[in-house]
Amino acid sequence: MFMRWVVVLLLVLPGGGRAEEIAYPEDSVAQDEDAVPMEADGDELLEPSMDEEDAQPEKAPRAMSGSRSRWANRLSLEMTTWALLPRRRADSDEGFLQVQPRLEVVNPGFLQLDLSAPVRLRMWGGGEGASLVRKEDWDELSDWGQVVQNLMVGGDAPNFVWVGALESYTLLSGHLVRRYNNRGNPDYHPAGAVVTGMLRPLYVEAFASDVLGARLMGAEVVLDVQHVFFGRRPFPMKYALSLSAVHDWGKAGGTSEPMTLAHLDGTAILVSRRNKEKGFELQANAGWGGRPGEGGAWGAVAGLGAEYMSSTMDMRARLEGRLQRGGFRQGAFGPDYELARFQRASPDARTQADAPFPDGYSAHGEVILSWDAESLGVLGQRHFRMSMGAEVFNWGRVEVDGRMETQLFLRNLSVGVGGVAVGAGRPGARYLVSGDARWRFLGGKLYAVGQAGTLLFPTAEGTLRPGAFASVGLGVDNAR
Repeated sequence: MFMRWVVVLLLVLPGGGRAEEIAYPEDSVAQDEDAVPMEADGDELLEPSMDEEDAQPEKAPRAMSGSRSRWANRLSLEMTTWALLPRRRADSDEGFLQVQPRLEVVNPGFLQLDLSAPVRLRMWGGGEGASLVRKEDWDELSDWGQVVQNLMVGGDAPNFVWVGALESYTLLSGHLVRRYNNRGNPDYHPAGAVVTGMLRPLYVEAFASDVLGARLMGAEVVLDVQHVFFGRRPFPMKYALSLSAVHDWGKAGGTSEPMTLAHLDGTAILVSRRNKEKGFELQANAGWGGRPGEGGAWGAVAGLGAEYMSSTMDMRARLEGRLQRGGFRQGAFGPDYELARFQRASPDARTQADAPFPDGYSAHGEVILSWDAESLGVLGQRHFRMSMGAEVFNWGRVEVDGRMETQLFLRNLSVGVGGVAVGAGRPGARYLVSGDARWRFLGGKLYAVGQAGTLLFPTAEGTLRPGAFASVGLGVDNAR
């Protein structure tokens, strides 16, 4: 359980709370995020925390076609109206027919492949000469990454490759990349990639926010200190040191100033209580980071993390105190970064890279809760899930982001709401909210979908244009 916080990989894919998601061919081979793989000699493997609940399978009766073999598949087609609504008088509304075919193929522990992309056909708006297909969805190479919703090769931790949307991604210790959304810009649709591997006593995780463009790239290396001094232990990573570095090339999804950050962290498990039914763990962490090549830009952090886990509940929490100096801040690559790289949440309309962050200190907290009345034994099966983070600065700034999802009425109804507030309490603050619902009926093969929310679109002048969207429609699949 230690790696639930030391190796945090939060990959929450689009369409939260989708109760209709696919099931592995047999429950006995389903990969459970709560299971800890063991080696032959009983040594616990280092395990990333994979919160892919939206894209992961669910138990029968929502089984995929071909459930008698290890290979299974699911085909679906959604047709919805998708409207962009103005939030300023000068803007005009636009309407589209969104057609989204989807193919999912699964062989548990070996391969998961999910191909899908929305094609938006213009029905009204856009002005004279507007294209039939919304051009902003496909006007650069990176946009073709949205075709790959999920690709995982070698599904067993600690060695695997994952490609897809990074909607709430955290790089291990989380002090550089925390809860990052690589599709926060609604006109930029990249596919990110995550690669992990272990060569004891080292564990490595590397990522790219865009596999088709030069954007965020980084890695973190974790050293098992106990292994170095005392050899291989039954429970690794009780004491760990890690070094992370992330660079933004700024050459995709619109150009922006390059930026590099680095961080050094130490983590220790203070309390560990485990049995077959439940477990509890308490960890302490401390670290220091900065911007290489820029003197005086540094920060420090110290805090505690805890996790409680049983067959029906998985709860993780973290509380940290942070210090910022010279423009550096922890979690700089966060949920708002794809907008802040063009215009940060402040009245001066400057970018995050060229606008120094004020000196000060802050308190950061995060809670991730998953609960199911039956069992958490199958990914995607969650009666309730909440993920929320908040940071409060001593000079009056507040940042909050989160999402809540629930499955109701025998999991036929899924509802999710989420939002981001950046710079609350200060001039130039911005707020984004969204919600979605999905309801299965007529035996489950047919379902209705609805989504709505607010958006910010980067412009050629480097500012952000506010907007909103709404979408309703129907879908059909062979899930059951």
